[in-house]
Amino acid sequence: LYFVGRSDEIIKSRGEKVAPREVENVLMEIPGVREAAVVGVPDDLLGQAVKAFVVMEQGTIMGEKQLRMECQKRLENFMIPKSIQIVSSLPMTDTGKLKKMALS
Repeated sequence: LYFVGRSDEIIKSRGEKVAPREVENVLMEIPGVREAAVVGVPDDLLGQAVKAFVVMEQGTIMGEKQLRMECQKRLENFMIPKSIQIVSSLPMTDTGKLKKMALS
């Protein structure tokens, strides 16, 4: 089995490889989520921790705890974001692509 993709897009957490796109797709399936971005952040215990940035639809009242509970239903334990930050928007380039390097 081979994984084809950019190696810099893989998060290694708890000795497991996590594809951010897979976690983002699960977050996007949650009603009320408009946008989601997932990055790896340094963690002394885990190596890298999975961190999510989520933009909610206007009028949606859902916090980090509820989002994590939804992720627990759909993802393996090592893939669940350690933290979820709700933001008003995600940083984009002039061409409309996500600036993941600006997230931390």
